[in-house]
Amino acid sequence: MRLIITTMIAASLAGPALADMSASVDWGPTKKCFDSKSPPIKLSGVPAGTTRLDIRMIDLDAPNFHHGGGKVDYAGNASLAYGAFSYKGPCPPTRHKYRFTIKALDAKGKALATASANKNFP
Repeated sequence: MRLIITTMIAASLAGPALADMSASVDWGPTKKCFDSKSPPIKLSGVPAGTTRLDIRMIDLDAPNFHHGGGKVDYAGNASLAYGAFSYKGPCPPTRHKYRFTIKALDAKGKALATASANKNFP
């Protein structure tokens, strides 16, 4: 009985589990070194209550290079169009792998879910 109560207390202190969300990225019309428009991103499993998405991109082959990202309002869309936000686009000397991390945020800025997608460029 003590173990069950301890487990229940620990679970309640940890907070609710984040929802399952997934994302995929297609470079679309992104041009090497000359493009500051975000690529198209498809989303699924975005939780109810999401009002904004926070998107970040990192170069896994050059993690110290800051590409940034952006926040966009979310109104139930299954995808973000090319150019939904501005960032420093890819300009690798050779093929590099990039990771996009998308956080679903509620109206108070609390993270409801997180998804990531990796994509090589070019």
